[in-house]
Amino acid sequence: MKKKFFALMMACVMAFTMTACGGGADTTGDTTSGDTQSGGQTASDSIVIGTIGPLTGPYANYGLSVKQGAEVAVAEINAAGGINGKQVVLLSEDSQGDPDSAVSAYGKLMDDGIHALLGCTLSGETANVVAAAAEDDVMILTPSGSADKCLEGNDKAFRVCFYDSYQGTAAAQYIVDNALATEVAILYQSDVDYSVGLYNSFKAKCEESNIKIVETQTFTASTATDFSTQVDALVASGAKVVFTPIYAEEASTFLTQAKGKFASDVYFFGADGLDGILGKVEQDPSIANNVLMLTPFAADSDDAGVKSFVESYQTAYGATPDQFAAGSYDGVYVLKAAIEKAGSTSGAAMAQAMTEITVEGITGSMTWTADGNTSKAASAILYFDGVGKLFG
Repeated sequence: MKKKFFALMMACVMAFTMTACGGGADTTGDTTSGDTQSGGQTASDSIVIGTIGPLTGPYANYGLSVKQGAEVAVAEINAAGGINGKQVVLLSEDSQGDPDSAVSAYGKLMDDGIHALLGCTLSGETANVVAAAAEDDVMILTPSGSADKCLEGNDKAFRVCFYDSYQGTAAAQYIVDNALATEVAILYQSDVDYSVGLYNSFKAKCEESNIKIVETQTFTASTATDFSTQVDALVASGAKVVFTPIYAEEASTFLTQAKGKFASDVYFFGADGLDGILGKVEQDPSIANNVLMLTPFAADSDDAGVKSFVESYQTAYGATPDQFAAGSYDGVYVLKAAIEKAGSTSGAAMAQAMTEITVEGITGSMTWTADGNTSKAASAILYFDGVGKLFG
């Protein structure tokens, strides 16, 4: 019965989302007029949240997870009466992973009358939209834009996820705490800010923690099809942990070419960018064996909130949610908490409220500082034979 009810609610929310086109932004929380939405709704009848991310292309797994995680949260919130008595409308735009396209998508969402933005998905597009929105009275909450600097220049921009320098530091600390290795090797993408940011903070923490880096290899977007040189060098290093702060698309190519060449006890340890790796190696899940991923979310957790979210997500989409979906789900509830605390959908008022609220989410207990950052406990998932489980 629960699954049938949730599926019905999801269908209603998706239909509402597809037919809605917002009016002017409500900056007082008590708007009495607005452009008419499809289906007879007006801007004053609903709270419109936008999302931006790659829904097509090689990074679509991240954007779709964000969109779908948000849809689950919106369905739950609307079923419970909405936010301050108003139903939530979710509008999603495809950035194709391109920062310039993301800015255009933001402009369209503003024309559609969004009250808050849950996005963007990737750090590069987040940085561009955060800059473009600096003078707008709209709060931005990215579930997954992790680059340290992607929130700069906009005091109404916040994030749900770890930021990159924290992830790199936490990864090195995790190696120490779990006695994984005293010598490590590194493979990172030198033309991607995400990868470079994690590399720099990981390296600094290794030096502080007396972890020896015995080999460092790099690649760029133009060389991401042939990893033979990098594989040979990393294997020869003898390291038992290879830190791989890269995205799942490139990681799947590297791991495919590396299969069978490393010792069976070598771990490939990365951060949130590796989420979705199993979907990239469906033809042979064993390619991802021994991949460790730092994460604030584990779908096999015994936490009641996590279990409920995973069940709802699987009912709606027939898949197990990743941390991008979980971060987006939490993000909608964070926006709800900020709106309720502020008593308004004004971006400035919501930004002030963000520094005053605590949200107990499925990705952790969160508070925020004025710079937009939150911190929370991290764990790691180990993948083996197509299954990811909490490690240690």
